[in-house]
Amino acid sequence: MSRKAPLKIFTGTATKYLTTEICKSVNVDLGKSSCPVFADGEFEPCFEETIRGAHVFIVQSTFPTADNLLELLLMIDAAKRASAYKIIACIPYFGYARQDRKDKPRVSIGAKLIADLLSASGVDRIITMDLHADQIQGFFDVPVDHLFASALFIPFIQNMGLRDIVIASPDVGGTKRANTYARMLGTDMVICHKSRAKANVVGNMTLIGDVRDKDVIIVDDMIDTAGTIAKAAGLMVKEGANSVRAFAAHGLLSGPAYERIEESALQEVYFTNSIPPKKESTKIKYISAAGAFAETIQRVYKNESISSLFFK
Repeated sequence: MSRKAPLKIFTGTATKYLTTEICKSVNVDLGKSSCPVFADGEFEPCFEETIRGAHVFIVQSTFPTADNLLELLLMIDAAKRASAYKIIACIPYFGYARQDRKDKPRVSIGAKLIADLLSASGVDRIITMDLHADQIQGFFDVPVDHLFASALFIPFIQNMGLRDIVIASPDVGGTKRANTYARMLGTDMVICHKSRAKANVVGNMTLIGDVRDKDVIIVDDMIDTAGTIAKAAGLMVKEGANSVRAFAAHGLLSGPAYERIEESALQEVYFTNSIPPKKESTKIKYISAAGAFAETIQRVYKNESISSLFFK
């Protein structure tokens, strides 16, 4: 190609608020697109400007409903058929990531199916943040740039002025993530061991480690119904913690999540804006991920390394 393919950024319906911020950071105009809806609910995404020969970045989180995923797939297909040079799906929150293995008989591996659907639609690259399971990157046959919210959260925590921090994992599965935070902040780490009565219902929980007179930071990849995080916060306070806060990349906040957070021992809960808030809360705050995605998009476009941007 004799000239550099132009950079164009488009948004899905669900993530326009974040894509607008990203475009400001990259200093490009938001691409023109539309998504007409038929009377029966069927929709047809359409690019309203030429994208022939362009690097096309499509930003869309795939949180419920499934329409968000389908819209992304249709936009990728439309870009391919419009002769885009490269198509990069920027998925701040990658839905179905909790279905990364067969943990009981006769269930699907949803994350692998979504990866196959994205590949089949014609995507050339994936940019996402804080996958529920790192191995999902291996489900794709195209490159995956996996960003970490820790790059946003760790500097923020360092500037909070807390007296004596300890990092906590709300379950055994999150110990690798918690260890990263503890290592970067130079603090100790504690672990909550939990058993589930059923999906989204926490049974017993015990604490491994000492939190007495500590400012506890609980770190996780997502908070859904907030049952685990609320119970963990209560346990920390019972064990003598001075304060308890939570940081999670994705705030799904389903069902009773808002009420549980408000009624819990948590002082504050921080999310990135990978998923838009459903309502206001006195305890919930958001840290924008737009700058991180904007820098990644620019480096991918220029074929520059992105490994130096993120804590692992």
